[in-house]
Amino acid sequence: MNTAPKISVVVCTYNRADYITDAMNSLYGQSLDKSYYEVIIVNNNSSDNTAAICENYISAHPDAQFYFLNEHKQGASFARNTGAALSRAPLLCFMDDDAVAAPDYLERIVSFFNEHADAGGLGGRITPRYIPAEPKWMSYYVSSLVGNFDYAQEVAIFKPGKYPLESNMIVRKEDFVAVNGFNTALPGVAGTLRIGGEGKEFFFKLQAMGKPIYYDPAISVEHVVEVKKLTAEYMYRVASGIGRGEQVRVKAIGRMAYYNKIAEYFFKLGASVILGIKYSLAGHPAKAWPVIQFRIDALKGLLGY
Repeated sequence: MNTAPKISVVVCTYNRADYITDAMNSLYGQSLDKSYYEVIIVNNNSSDNTAAICENYISAHPDAQFYFLNEHKQGASFARNTGAALSRAPLLCFMDDDAVAAPDYLERIVSFFNEHADAGGLGGRITPRYIPAEPKWMSYYVSSLVGNFDYAQEVAIFKPGKYPLESNMIVRKEDFVAVNGFNTALPGVAGTLRIGGEGKEFFFKLQAMGKPIYYDPAISVEHVVEVKKLTAEYMYRVASGIGRGEQVRVKAIGRMAYYNKIAEYFFKLGASVILGIKYSLAGHPAKAWPVIQFRIDALKGLLGY
C-alpha cells in the first residue's frame, strides 16, 4: 500500500493478552478503506504474551497497515509519544488496548475533521462493557473511573475545564507536535503506581492555544471492564492517580494553584457525602460509600499519600 494514511491509531498495550485481539479486530474491520489508516501498537513492557499475540495477528493480516514496536520507558505518556512519532498521517487517534471501536469509528473521525477545519481535538463516547455484569455498587459518579464517558447528546465544543478521556481521543498531528505531546511527568500507569491526568493537561494546552476541542457521541468505543478487578485496591489506584496527577499539574502552575485545588477537593468530598446520603435515602445504599471513597482516595493522591 503506497497511499499515505489519513489517520494513525496509536494503541498502547500492557498485559492485555485477554483483550488486545478484540481491539485489533475492531480496527481491522473498519468501514474506512485499509489504505487510509494505520494502526501502531506500542508494547509497554508487557510480561504476558501480549507481544506474541500482536505480532502473530499482524502476520496473519498483511492486507492491513498494522505495526508493532516496544517502548521500555514505563507509562502511557511515553508509549503514546513513541507511537505518535512514527505516525505518517495528519490525524492521531489514541485508543486503549481493552477498547472496541465501532465499525464506522475511523470513517466518522476522518469525515469530522474534513467538516470541521477549526477542530484542534476530538473526543467521543466511551461505554463500559462490564464482564460479566455491572456491579450493584456502581453509579454514574464512580463509573468515570472505569472509562464511562458521554459528554453531550449531540456534537458540541468542550467547555473550558472539560476534555475527552484518553481511551477515545483524536488530535491533529501538527497540534500534537506544537504542544510537545504528552507530559511524561504524568505517565499514567507506571507499575503499581498511577500518576494520571495526562490527557487533561494535554487538552488544556490545546485549549490555551485557542484550539476548539469537539465532542461527537457518534464516534464511540466500548471499554472492557472486568468486574473481578474492581476491588478496593484497584479503585484506590485509579482515584488516587487522579489526585496524584493533579498534584503534579497544579504545582507546576504555582503554590496557590495547589492550595486552591486542595480546597476544591475538600468541597467535592463534602458534596460526595451529601450524594451518598441521597443514594441511601433513595434505597440504593450500595452506591453510597463508593462515591465517598472515590473522593477520599482522590484527595489522598492530591496530598501525596
